[in-house]
Amino acid sequence: MREIILIQVSGGDRPGLTAAFTRILGQYHLNVLDIGQAVIHDTLSLGILVEIPPQQEGSSLLKDLLFEAHKLNTSVRFRPIDHDRYEEWVAGQGKDRHIITMLARKITAEQLSDVTAVVAANELNIDSINRLSGRVHLEGEAGDEDARACVEISVRGNPADSQAMRAAFLRIANERNMDIAFQRDSAFRRNRRLVVFDMDSTLIESEVIDELAREAGVGEQVAAITEQAMRGELDFDESFRQRVAQLKGLDEAALERVRQRISLTEGAERLISTLKALGYRTAILSGGFTWFGRWLQERLGIDHVHANELEIEDGQVTGRVVGRIVNGARKAELVREIASKEGISLEQVIAVGDGANDLPMLGIAGLGIAFRAKPLVKETAEQSISTLGLDGILYLIGVRDRDQAELLTRGRPGQ
Repeated sequence: MREIILIQVSGGDRPGLTAAFTRILGQYHLNVLDIGQAVIHDTLSLGILVEIPPQQEGSSLLKDLLFEAHKLNTSVRFRPIDHDRYEEWVAGQGKDRHIITMLARKITAEQLSDVTAVVAANELNIDSINRLSGRVHLEGEAGDEDARACVEISVRGNPADSQAMRAAFLRIANERNMDIAFQRDSAFRRNRRLVVFDMDSTLIESEVIDELAREAGVGEQVAAITEQAMRGELDFDESFRQRVAQLKGLDEAALERVRQRISLTEGAERLISTLKALGYRTAILSGGFTWFGRWLQERLGIDHVHANELEIEDGQVTGRVVGRIVNGARKAELVREIASKEGISLEQVIAVGDGANDLPMLGIAGLGIAFRAKPLVKETAEQSISTLGLDGILYLIGVRDRDQAELLTRGRPGQ
């Protein structure tokens, strides 16, 4: 009868430990059924599941492993695995897998406790836990406003109640000042190819039309129209036309003054640079204005820009928009058009936005992300990020801090 034994090694990490133990296993010509290794703060944890053929003497193997562990000042434990239990474990490998991504300025024990409690309540098995963010110093970096922390949890199975689990994660995220993403671990998760962004309050921190309205001295009037739209009294197209009409007579030079005040959203440049290094295509799909979209395109290297054309004649804004208004339905339509043009499936698209008119494109994309969004959008979108900058999106596609650093270094001249 073949024996199946789980070998567990732990102790201070140093080069050659894994080689020492696997050398012994190799001498016995064993089959390795599973293996996993992790190092946390210079402490090694190594697990190897092996099959011992009938002709091999298991006791001799265990004796040799114990001697090696003593010599290396590590501990080793053995656990026999029942054949039926092993076959149950193999059958379980066919279950769906999901990735839970925890994002925050720092990860706390309370956050982990709450998240793993929801995982357990939904009868999901945790296969692995990995840190994607870099290590932090005890002082300074962990408290910085731009500090980032991310832990990725791989789970097996399907939640007992998807809606209840999502609601629980949303509650924890609000209470613990963090973001929690839950994604199916499919081939598409690791092979996105196109990222489309809203512009105002997403790629940039401003709402451009509000800034232009202040320049024109009609800030209150435009705000009142916006409020009507939020109450459902006006649809997006009508409210947009009315707001643009208020800008009639504004000097073209005001656009440049507004541009100079615009700040990119935290993490925008890092995100776009990393995406470009990875070969992603990018697009701006905005209900704002192409004048500002083209400026961003040049600054960040965006591939596609679709926004509203603000009509300017004789150096003044006419109060009209040229062509079709880019509303929510148009954004979704443009996502399909760009994906088709680029030869990319919708499953390979990431869409990022903050407003209700972004929901159609968030809904059709393989990964829709509500970024620092209004409550309704945050609750409706599949995923959301509120605690980190735009570069937090990289964690959702499994890009680690050290990956980002390598990619950005390679992109510098002379590297």
